[in-house]
Amino acid sequence: MKSASLAPMLDKAVAGRSPWQDARARFLRNKAAVVSLVLLVLITLACIVGPWLSPNAFDSTDWNATGVPPTLENWHLFGTDDTGRDLFVRCLIGGRVSLMIGALATLTSVTLGILWGAIAGFVGGRVDNAMMRIVDMMYAIPYLLIAILMVTLLGREFYLVVVTITVFSWMDMARVVRGQTLSIRSKEYVEAARAIGVPTSRIILRHVVPNLLGIVAIYTTVTVPAVILTESVLSFLGLGVQEPMTSWGVLIQDGVGVMESSPWILLFPAALLSITLYCINFVGDGLRDALDPKDR
Repeated sequence: MKSASLAPMLDKAVAGRSPWQDARARFLRNKAAVVSLVLLVLITLACIVGPWLSPNAFDSTDWNATGVPPTLENWHLFGTDDTGRDLFVRCLIGGRVSLMIGALATLTSVTLGILWGAIAGFVGGRVDNAMMRIVDMMYAIPYLLIAILMVTLLGREFYLVVVTITVFSWMDMARVVRGQTLSIRSKEYVEAARAIGVPTSRIILRHVVPNLLGIVAIYTTVTVPAVILTESVLSFLGLGVQEPMTSWGVLIQDGVGVMESSPWILLFPAALLSITLYCINFVGDGLRDALDPKDR
């Protein structure tokens, strides 16, 4: 009877859970990370859907309602700026632009960093040395100087902001991936693939890169807020997106000039930017704890 009662428990223990299921369970136990993820999803959905639901356009001016504080009248929930434009819609549009730049720049920089670091770490030797010296030289170049130069020569276009941020945000990922690849390339399954003649490019894409997903997922959540903050700094300095398009950095720049007379113009975009950055950081902490192999 005792062995029969233990059979289901033994079957369950043998079946077990996959590492991804264990990681998800650990992540869901982190209340701060879960709440931050929910807030981040709500902010993203609001930035995507909100402007369509508002009767006000982000670039339309109402000269009879300039500098109006937050009110329900005419759906000016965040008030208006000094030219009568609805701040609520502009905050959502600005969030859409900032999040889009953050997502695109992060995606391209992470992809470039993974490929660069994986190739350098797996091939090794002179190739590794040459590739990492290029990374060291990139670190020595001040990104703000290059950003000013690109804007001066090519103009303030959306794609130029993404390119500028990408050029100076992939090196950290490349170094992290290279370090992980150096340890992965000595594993038995990699040696077996080499022994049977699998091409180096296929080993990197099939065996090395998939085993880097954990550290990449964690590091991506660190890169996204850094990219968004960089875009905000560039926009604050006048090197970001052009009017009438806006971003949180542009809105904060506008709010600083009228901070004493109209503090809400600075308060709302700064609050949205701060909340978003905090949420992404908390989600990143949750992913780091969930995917940490020491906790498995």
